[in-house]
Amino acid sequence: MEHTKLPLSDEIPYKSSSMTRKGAYVALSYMVSSVLLIIFNKAALSSYRFPFTTVMSLSQMACAFVILYVLKSLMIISFTTAESKSSSYNPVMFVPSRTLAQTLPLALPYLLYVVVTMEAVRGINVPMYTTLRRTTIAFTMMMEYFIGGKRHSNIVIISVGVIIFGAFIAGARDLAFDSYGYSIVFIENMCKAVYLTSVSRVGKSTGLNVFGLMWCNVVLCGPILLLWSAFRGELQSTLKFPYLLFPGFQALIFLSCAFTFFMNYIVVLNTTINSALTQAICSNLKDVFTSGFGWLLFGGLPYDLFNVLGQSIGFLGSCLYAYCKTRGK
Repeated sequence: MEHTKLPLSDEIPYKSSSMTRKGAYVALSYMVSSVLLIIFNKAALSSYRFPFTTVMSLSQMACAFVILYVLKSLMIISFTTAESKSSSYNPVMFVPSRTLAQTLPLALPYLLYVVVTMEAVRGINVPMYTTLRRTTIAFTMMMEYFIGGKRHSNIVIISVGVIIFGAFIAGARDLAFDSYGYSIVFIENMCKAVYLTSVSRVGKSTGLNVFGLMWCNVVLCGPILLLWSAFRGELQSTLKFPYLLFPGFQALIFLSCAFTFFMNYIVVLNTTINSALTQAICSNLKDVFTSGFGWLLFGGLPYDLFNVLGQSIGFLGSCLYAYCKTRGK
């Protein structure tokens, strides 16, 4: 019996000169989901004051493992680009050990990115977090050049410069300067840049599709997070968390896990359909809306002319890049 499969990255070419309609839909889906995910994570970590970021990341990976295992067992998805829809199910050899080892350069930056992201979201206000996140674009451009030798046109470089300039303007009036929080965000940006620029390269070399790469990340990173959280005593402390059985807190954790799974899928899909830099630009565009919602819900950054001006400049820079991408520049 033939099963209907979810869309995979191998259905389209890895590189394109301009953004297709499908690429635009994927990018839009990413931006909407990312805004919601940050809000859910911030609410769980700050509003309920849940201090165990490693346990939260571990919960998200466990959720992804279960979903992928079930979908693969039912043959709804495949893990490799060459796998046919009628291929037999083998619960032992989901991914060969050699292929799993080849994904280590992707899994290790992913692990560090996941851990520091939670710490950054917990420790810094949402508007300033999204402002600092925009430096990811510069890191991504550098990684694309050093890892893949990719060069960008002058107009693209100018548009990225406008985005970063807007970010500095928006953050100039942050009265809650936190050197530790800022350092964590910059580490997150570097890890994300390495991860994004490695996705397509590792996918091509291993023959894995979006779900295969996600599976390898979970299989390699999950046990490490489990041992680390147990060593730090976070698993035991989580059981004593006063809001653990509160329906509101449980709903936030569930939504966080569900949206994280979808985000991991859509990030890889967006990167392979469009590019790593396009993924970074999408992150910047959605940050405009995240900053607004974050300021309304959680506060933190003073709402004044500098913030509005900086956000507007960054948004215009993102629009300029989107225009260049649609024109194939």
